[in-house]
Order: sequence, then C-alpha cells, then structure tokens
Amino acid sequence: MEEDLYLDEAKKMIDGFIDMAFRRLETSMSDREKSFESLKQLHMSREHTIKKEDKYAVENIEWLTIDEFTIEKGEQKIHEFIKTWQYENSWLYCVDFLNEDDHEFDKRYMYRVRWSIPTRRKPIPRATASVYFTYVVSKIRPKSNPVEVFYIFETNRLIHKPGLSRFREMWLKDIIESKVKLINRVTF
Repeated sequence: MEEDLYLDEAKKMIDGFIDMAFRRLETSMSDREKSFESLKQLHMSREHTIKKEDKYAVENIEWLTIDEFTIEKGEQKIHEFIKTWQYENSWLYCVDFLNEDDHEFDKRYMYRVRWSIPTRRKPIPRATASVYFTYVVSKIRPKSNPVEVFYIFETNRLIHKPGLSRFREMWLKDIIESKVKLINRVTF
C-alpha cells in the first residue's frame, strides 16, 4: 500500500514534467519573434550559470533507441546504469517492471529499483528505499532517436536525468533512516 503511494507520486511528477515540457515547446514554437542574437545570448547566459565540478565526471551509458526498446531491454539498461553508480558492496537491489501508460504522443514505462542492506543479524531489512525509473518512448520521433529516461528517489521531488546528476549513496541512506525512525516511533 505504501509503495503504491510513492509510485503514484512519482508518476504524477514525471507526467507533470513532460506535460510542462510540451507546453513550453508549443509556446516557444508560436513565439517566433526571437532573433538569432537573442537565442545566442540565452545560450551564453546558461553556460555561465551552470558550473560542474572539474574533479568528477558524471557517468552515463548509451540508452536504447525507440526502435530497440522492449520491457526486458529497459530493465537490462537500468542494471547497466546502476553499475556506473558508486556505492558500498553491502547494498542489494532488485528491478521490477511496474506498468505501461499510453499517452497521446508517447508510451511511458515505469520500473522500481528497491534497495536494502541485509545483514547477518537481520537478513530481512526493516526498511527499503525505492528509485522509480520512467522510460518515455515517443510515438512521433524517428525510431533511431534514443528514449528519454527519468528517475526519482522515493520521498524526493527532484527529477533526475541520467548523465546530468551524480548519484549519492546518502540519498538511499536518508530514505531508509527516516523510515526506521518512523517505525521506531510507532507503538503497537
């Protein structure tokens, strides 16, 4: 029951993000008065505001094209992407396909990656942390284009895109720690 709440929230966030992107695209296409110089200025201003750490390169993989995409290959690519993350060996995870949503211009495939740290004393963990991946497979783009991929950490509102943000193991630890604290406060 608890996981369904997080799934619904993740789905709403991704759908809202994609709908907002479509609205922005429609607005910008109808707003043709921008000149080449103003677009160039906009591009330059973005370069100056985005600063990446020089010490760390964000790793990414080559994602599937629209034509190559299947549910099984999508799961394999999530495993491949997670291998680029740096985390302790004690973490275990499993990837589950959740559902497929059909929209006007695309199909969206949801996966859940459930993380835990089982120990010898407690092989069944008290809490898990979930990461929700969404593949957006366009119906209107050329079949050779890559699918879009987004992911969200349970209880967080930040939508990540592979290759743009660095994974932090602390995010998983914070989710599990907050769940354990909540469990400890509830008395039966």
